[in-house]
Amino acid sequence: MADKQDVTGVWYGRYAGFFYGSDNSFIAVLEETGGSFGGTITEPDDSGIADIRRAYVLGGRTGSAVRFSKQYDGGSGWDHEILYAGTIDAEGTVISGRWNHEGFGAGFTMQREKFSAAELEAEEEAELEVPVR
Repeated sequence: MADKQDVTGVWYGRYAGFFYGSDNSFIAVLEETGGSFGGTITEPDDSGIADIRRAYVLGGRTGSAVRFSKQYDGGSGWDHEILYAGTIDAEGTVISGRWNHEGFGAGFTMQREKFSAAELEAEEEAELEVPVR
């Protein structure tokens, strides 16, 4: 990936809720092409309806500015849309910003999973260099 800020990849995130105790974590799998991106988000569901909530993502990136919508699929009883706006850091490893739904909102952050062949190979080589006692 030539552009470090391309959002393609697996992201681990967290969003703050608009009332106490409603913070949640999520995993986003995104694919960017020409500044537009789509993907999915999976997050725990603590409502008792389902184990997880699933949503579809559709968005865009201009430079470091990132905007997307998260549309729940309805499977967990949630079927509304949440709007997100934030920025991606220069290294392309962290996106942070705010979410909004019908006037309510709070912060979110997501960190890219580092999973490249070169990184895995370097880790494997480092493990092999450790002397066995």
